[in-house]
Amino acid sequence: MSRKATPIVPVEHITHSIIIVRGQRVLIDSELAALYDVNTKALNQAVKRNAKRFPEDFMFRLSRTEAEALNRSQSVTGSHKHRDPRFPPCAFTEHGAIMAATILNSKRAVDMSIFVVRAFVQLRDLLASNKELAKRIDDLESRITRKLATHDQVITGMLKTIRELMNPPQPKRRGIGFTANFD
Repeated sequence: MSRKATPIVPVEHITHSIIIVRGQRVLIDSELAALYDVNTKALNQAVKRNAKRFPEDFMFRLSRTEAEALNRSQSVTGSHKHRDPRFPPCAFTEHGAIMAATILNSKRAVDMSIFVVRAFVQLRDLLASNKELAKRIDDLESRITRKLATHDQVITGMLKTIRELMNPPQPKRRGIGFTANFD
């Protein structure tokens, strides 16, 4: 059931395997099986035997459309073209990946579950920092926009004053001779 033991995978490799499906960060069953050093069929059988431990927010099966999009994606490592088409891949959320480690009889699964948790946490922190950065940029942009609007008004006023100075009003001339108006 278990393949030849492979060395521990760096957290960065795991974070690259995490993809977003249905708005959730997940690991596909074949990726998770490779990390836990079991074959995909053994992982899926263990999950099926322990179905009560995997509610929808821990694991879900991809739709055919999602599976086809996944197969065309360049960011996913493995190809799923040899998979039985009747069974689209399963997607494991962070909690589902940890639960899978608890049901597998593999020392590697227990060891790797720590790295999987760290990868999900690292990804979550990265996304949170990006949201904070985006908020700061929005705040800065709104402040700059307000300042620019004020500057535009000042510059427009200055240009109007300069134009008035460049074209001074013609002095009123008194007409020659006697006029009844005493201006």
